[in-house]
Amino acid sequence: MQTENVVDYIVNWLKDYAVKAKMEGFVIGISGGIDSAVTSALCARTGLKLLCLEMPIHQASSQVSRAKTHIEWLQSSHKKVSIKQVELTRVFDNFVAALPAVANEEDRFMSLANTRARLRMTSLYYFAALHRYLVAGTGNKVEDFGVGFYTKYGDGGVDVSPIADLMKSEVYEIAKFLDINQEIITAAPTDGLWGDDRTDEDQIGASYDELEWAMKMQELGRSLDEFTGREKIVFEIYIRLNKINQHKMQPIPVCEIPKQYRQ
Repeated sequence: MQTENVVDYIVNWLKDYAVKAKMEGFVIGISGGIDSAVTSALCARTGLKLLCLEMPIHQASSQVSRAKTHIEWLQSSHKKVSIKQVELTRVFDNFVAALPAVANEEDRFMSLANTRARLRMTSLYYFAALHRYLVAGTGNKVEDFGVGFYTKYGDGGVDVSPIADLMKSEVYEIAKFLDINQEIITAAPTDGLWGDDRTDEDQIGASYDELEWAMKMQELGRSLDEFTGREKIVFEIYIRLNKINQHKMQPIPVCEIPKQYRQ
């Protein structure tokens, strides 16, 4: 990959889109992870305003620390970068307290993880509307179009997706080029939705390198019975997630009324 050219292309694409949309800049949630770090750095390079939001909900201290360090680094190089912290823990806890009890606590736990992402999306759009900003998405290609590893109308609710055509490995390549904090680069990827230290790999059952391989195999038209051992396990994980998460990747289905019913 021609990293410098890709960086310049994305930055110019972001700026051109914002200017044509008559928007003042961007707002982005900073998690302390690699994707939000790279995306925010690219947005900052446009020279437009960038609001970085920290939105902790029972967040691990290490994630909060990495996020703050990254934002301070951005501000040291870009004058139009600002920061706000929106403490959503109490909002989340009050919401949970208002919900009725359920029989299956595991299902409730999963739903509440997605609720965290949707509370953050709501906060991002509040500030976007307030300042005429675009909400910048942080999903990469493997997450957005491979396994659908994001929350529908949560972190999937965005205005622009600057890195959604980049594999995770390419995001890391750009991070190194941009001189992103080494602590962020080496941190295990996590969506931060569980209030513990579980990683993306813990949840998915495969690493991003493995998922990239599986995504390429699918594009080449390979089938499950061609693989054995770990490769077969990974390809099976990928195919299963790609299939069940198509509802996230495809446009919302519209019930089109037949013409004869309109007569």
